[in-house]
Amino acid sequence: QVQPVESGGGSVQAGGSLRLSCVAHETYCAAWFRQAPGKEREGVATIDSNDDTQYAESVKGRFTISKDNAKNTLYLQMNNLNPEDTAMYYCATRAPFYCRSGAPIGRDFEYTNWGQGLQVTVSS
Repeated sequence: QVQPVESGGGSVQAGGSLRLSCVAHETYCAAWFRQAPGKEREGVATIDSNDDTQYAESVKGRFTISKDNAKNTLYLQMNNLNPEDTAMYYCATRAPFYCRSGAPIGRDFEYTNWGQGLQVTVSS
């Protein structure tokens, strides 16, 4: 499979917004993860084949995951960013076995195809 390609990262001040995009082989079940320096990678948001979404508590109400299957593109709209959101952000597609309606974000091993990641930096 072709590796997903993320775009849209960068630097922003606290309270600002960014929109990440990810072009992948397919986006029926996919997610965004992030990894801050010195921390483990964590799931941020996931979307399934029914467009059901799940979010980490830390981003609920601020981030929105969406997708355009026709364009094989996954999105993450990030609003009201704060310095704690600073991290490398990765998109990933979920293995069909783990792609279930309403499933939580889950663990890394449930995702088989990962992008290279892009940096998001939020300054105070």
